[in-house]
Amino acid sequence: MSRRAFAVTALSALVAGGGAVAAGAATAEGTDKGGRRAPRQMRGMWVATVANRDWPSKQRLTADEQCAELIAHLDTAVERRLNTVILQVRPTADALWPSPYEPWSQVLTGTQGEDPGWDPLGTAVEEAHDRGLELHAWFNPYRIANHADPTRLIDSHPARENPDWVVTYGGKLYYNPGLPEVRAFVQQAMLDAVEKYPVDAVHFDDYFYPYPVAGQTFDDSDAYDRYGGDFATRADWRRDNIDRLVREMADGIRRIRPSTQFGISPFGVWRNSATDPLGSDTRAGVQTYDDLYADTRMWVREGWIDYICPQLYWNIGFAAADYAKLVPWWAKVTRGSRTKLYLGEALYKAGDPAQPAAWQDVAELSRHLSLAEEHPEARGHVFFAAKDVAADRNGAMARVVADHYARPAKPPR
Repeated sequence: MSRRAFAVTALSALVAGGGAVAAGAATAEGTDKGGRRAPRQMRGMWVATVANRDWPSKQRLTADEQCAELIAHLDTAVERRLNTVILQVRPTADALWPSPYEPWSQVLTGTQGEDPGWDPLGTAVEEAHDRGLELHAWFNPYRIANHADPTRLIDSHPARENPDWVVTYGGKLYYNPGLPEVRAFVQQAMLDAVEKYPVDAVHFDDYFYPYPVAGQTFDDSDAYDRYGGDFATRADWRRDNIDRLVREMADGIRRIRPSTQFGISPFGVWRNSATDPLGSDTRAGVQTYDDLYADTRMWVREGWIDYICPQLYWNIGFAAADYAKLVPWWAKVTRGSRTKLYLGEALYKAGDPAQPAAWQDVAELSRHLSLAEEHPEARGHVFFAAKDVAADRNGAMARVVADHYARPAKPPR
């Protein structure tokens, strides 16, 4: 049910010749070609680097090839009249910039710690801004590796140097969120990018404590024994650990670069109404509050984050989690708060024959945007993910652009 269930008509360019640059400039200036003030609306796409999902297309490309692919994604965003690119720059406790804290990511060269010969994040920020796009730097706080073998990490990796920070769970390695020294370290590693680059936002996705794995236990008993004494339950303690991460990260961003926003894109169900009367009319198998220990609703109500972008990766009418029921629920949650609401869209499902019939309909995503327009709290949409925006398997993205993105728009601020 998460966007990590990766599934995979090219869209003809909407802006021919120099038109792409013109559209980007119009967005940056806030006016369209007719001199009218452009609306403010989030139109974003995620660029996932974990496992080379979107970019780079494969490991061991040359620096020039990697850069060319990245720029092609930015140009595609402009052609689709998007205004924001959310680039994953810390997929697995590593870095897509020269970090003094963590190794270069192996998604670039195939070898963890190997210098790729260029600065992907620095280049992305510069090239995005040149095109009138915002660049949001996307970080995964606690995931170390999508395998369970610490010896496959380079010797200088912080997880090798601090094995007591590591929990093995579900065949993967994670930093333990219950350790204050871990929380301090991951913030330091992420804030290094904020200090070095004028990123428009810091972005977290849906991974806090890991998704549940049947028959397995996330072993944080030692940390709970040391730090959990003030809490009635381990679940309450875990939620407090994540709350602290969010609050402290927000404070760090504002201290270092006040113009940079902080946004989070959680799994789309906080709690089902059968669990909590404040929850949504859903029957989701995962609830962020109970399973990921992420109280996303509270973060909004307390104003800790600048935007929230729940992953509403279900079609209208889906029985367990109906898009048409979740949009008004999230609109109500954000109403009156300082936190902007954007909606995460499952473009990757459009035209996938393995998905329900609704996703074979070219108009499904366009209907999502039409429904959201009925709720003024919904300030825009973000599409998962970049290679699907480019390929547009059944023309759903082209339909969204034709129906809703006739004019350029600036992101909300």
